[in-house]
Amino acid sequence: MAYRRTPAVQARLDAQREAVLQAAVELLAECGYGGCSVAAVASRAGIATGSVYQYFAGKSELSVALFRTVVGREVAAVGEAAAAAAARGEGPHGRVAAVVETFAARALKAPRLAYALLVEPADAVVDAERLVFRRAFRDLFAEQIRAAVAAGQLPGQDAELTAAALVGAVGEALVGPLAAGSDPDDVIPALVSFARRALGGRVDGEDPQDPAPRSS
Repeated sequence: MAYRRTPAVQARLDAQREAVLQAAVELLAECGYGGCSVAAVASRAGIATGSVYQYFAGKSELSVALFRTVVGREVAAVGEAAAAAAARGEGPHGRVAAVVETFAARALKAPRLAYALLVEPADAVVDAERLVFRRAFRDLFAEQIRAAVAAGQLPGQDAELTAAALVGAVGEALVGPLAAGSDPDDVIPALVSFARRALGGRVDGEDPQDPAPRSS
């Protein structure tokens, strides 16, 4: 008869796995992927190195789980920002701006972590996860753009293409500031302005004769 874990045993194993992942998140935020060796993660979690392999087959599997954990939090945060903007009655420019502002603010608040997520050289499995990460953000933007085009609030356009361009541009634009530790107050308004204008059409709350966007 195959052994079946009791609920108590499974809960303990799940908690230990979560502790290992949290240790990895802390190291990623401090040292990047280079500091997330299995031995370092085990030491931070307070367990033997071999114990990590009870939960992850190796560093690649741990890296994927780590990436998905952190990115899941970021996607949830920007999704909530878009929903909050919609609840306030903001138009498409305001909703997309809320996503960009939230993403950039969180990135600049934890620059080492964001740099690791976006561009730090890592294993091939992490690069594959980065594509999933970009697509998640692209889809979030595209949903807002597609609905706005259908409602006549934005000019006709390929929603996925515009969304992909926004994700790529914002990510690339953040690389330098993340590495330099730039002041968010200098970076975020420029990114938000770019995103608003990239959508086309009249920007929410902006005089069409005024070349400078007003803060929202």
